Amino acid sequence: MGCAYGAVMPHRSDAQTLAWLDQQDRRTTEIIRAHGWAVEYIFGEANSPPFAYTIGLFGLGHPELIVFGLDSGSAMRILNMLAERVEANQDLRPGEIAELEGTSTRIRVDPFPHPERALFAANRFYQRPDEASVPALQITWDVDGAFPGEPEYSLPAWLQPAPGKYRG
Repeated sequence: MGCAYGAVMPHRSDAQTLAWLDQQDRRTTEIIRAHGWAVEYIFGEANSPPFAYTIGLFGLGHPELIVFGLDSGSAMRILNMLAERVEANQDLRPGEIAELEGTSTRIRVDPFPHPERALFAANRFYQRPDEASVPALQITWDVDGAFPGEPEYSLPAWLQPAPGKYRG
């Protein structure tokens, strides 16, 4: 079972920021050791959506997962549910559409072309530079049966950016 957390980086000196990052790295490592993966949540602002992503699935030989536009509790539930599938050797594949067990929500799995723009904590955990970022899959959720880009989709387009369109 994974665990979600989000942290706000303090406005401090370089030495204090490095100490804070070291503390976050230790926390991430402890969560992954205890649960198999962690979920990092990033709060949105203005027309920039909140998002969450896993850290630890890359260590299981699977891309990390990222989801946009959800509150932290919903993002954690979806990512943990899907990470449990990955842990049970049920890999997610680009183009897959599935209903989330016990819900009426459908998800679509898409490649996430620029993970270096969003998966900072995962790349830090795996000590990966931007040019060799951990891979990721974007989880897109439906609204009343419609996915973003479909005429019936009722939410603003920026809430769930198309894969590769998130600029960070």
